[in-house]
Amino acid sequence: MLMRTLKVLAVAAIGAVIAASSAGAAERATKDEAMAMVKKAVAAIKANGDKAYADFTKKGGPFTDRDLYIVVYKTDGVVLAHGQNETLVGKNLSDAKDPDGKAFVQERIDLAKKGQPFWQDYKFMDPLTKKPEPKQMYCEPLNDTAVCGGVYKL
Repeated sequence: MLMRTLKVLAVAAIGAVIAASSAGAAERATKDEAMAMVKKAVAAIKANGDKAYADFTKKGGPFTDRDLYIVVYKTDGVVLAHGQNETLVGKNLSDAKDPDGKAFVQERIDLAKKGQPFWQDYKFMDPLTKKPEPKQMYCEPLNDTAVCGGVYKL
């Protein structure tokens, strides 16, 4: 009887760990979701022009989901929309560096100028942990901008 109770408790404990892991994963966006949101943002810009930027910057709006949000840069480094930090809109961040010293915005601009969608690795402040975390950003060039959405690699 004791052995059976221990087995039941062990199975229950394993189930709780799996459930907790799944719940934590559900709080995070996936690479596929980031790509889909960027494509949705590109379509919104094509349909509504610059007016779409306000929707991207609006917290809790249609272009934010958990830790996923849209950022749009002009190819000169000026932020046109930022779904996590509206105070960055209008600022030139071409000299911005991540905690490891990587000039991630300049790299993003250079990649966008090649005219092909791309993924970029860097570190950025995670809105859930409030700490700099490894991140992958998916970007699609559109005219003289880069439309981006990223996922944290935890």
